[in-house]
Amino acid sequence: MKLKSLTMAATVAVAALSVAGVAHARDQISIVGSSTVFPYTQAVSEQFANETGSPAPVVESTGTGGGMKIFCGGVGAEHPDLTGASRAMKKSEYEACQAAGVKSITEVLIGYDGLSIAVSRKGKALDLTKKQLYLALAKDVVVDGKFVPNPHKKWSDIDSSLPDTAITVFGPPPTSGTRDAFVELVMREGCKEFDVVKAMEKADMKKACSPMRTDGPFIEAGENDNLIVQRLDADPNAYGIFGYSFLYENQDKLQGVKVEGVAPSTETIADGSYKVSRPLFFYVKNAHRGVIPGLNEFVAEYVSEESMGDGGYLSERGLIPLSAEKREEVRKAAIDGADMAAPK
Repeated sequence: MKLKSLTMAATVAVAALSVAGVAHARDQISIVGSSTVFPYTQAVSEQFANETGSPAPVVESTGTGGGMKIFCGGVGAEHPDLTGASRAMKKSEYEACQAAGVKSITEVLIGYDGLSIAVSRKGKALDLTKKQLYLALAKDVVVDGKFVPNPHKKWSDIDSSLPDTAITVFGPPPTSGTRDAFVELVMREGCKEFDVVKAMEKADMKKACSPMRTDGPFIEAGENDNLIVQRLDADPNAYGIFGYSFLYENQDKLQGVKVEGVAPSTETIADGSYKVSRPLFFYVKNAHRGVIPGLNEFVAEYVSEESMGDGGYLSERGLIPLSAEKREEVRKAAIDGADMAAPK
């Protein structure tokens, strides 16, 4: 028994030394993940570098799903320290992390974001229901009680009160947390308004209602939301789907589309009247704390009142802050490196 304990202790010690050894191969924090969280993380990175004189973290926009895959690849300098996410970590992702040796992870809720549908200021700002959005963008839609390939080519095909123009919507790819959130909060909700769907089992509903169309009207635009902004600015008949911060920062070029009569804004997202909002997170690899230079200090800056508090520099970029009580709870867990619970 004693020999077994010594062997286990030796194994842990070797693993720790291995992590520490390869970690010294870089002196910059490495961050991947959500394109929605990217501008917030970039802002914190710049502030951190300015205040500490340390190198600014390297921040890559890989999408939430892509970021989770990279983050959960293992422990050591060749693997990132944090990943941003526009949805919570999935059970399957957590299990992949555990299997690869990423055992201790801290989940940090940074605030809330509205999933925005936007159009150029030269275009028409619509007021759409979730049902109309589903009918415009789903691969298969309900017609006369049956699922059929989406026949709608123009907005007016869905409702005669809508513009007689082609449906052109730029949106995120399947690796994006924004895509996941849009499917959950808009597509499935719109789909469930049909009687045939109400009678379905939940798993069957998800399978039938989730796929986005691939025949042209919905265009996957990659993980760079700034490219969507540019395309909308160039085409007044095109619409785009992205996090609220990109609409907030481009209000001179873009306007928000109302969903169920409510336009996205800091006020409507904060008070819950805008029904297409979701939480934003980042995840920290705790094995890298105390090994990657500046990681603990960066996390502390991210969750500081100056960053994510009311009137903090992230709210100036469109982040909807947590309540003061919740911020304090999140801040303590983030700085202490509290282990997240396994997702259910």
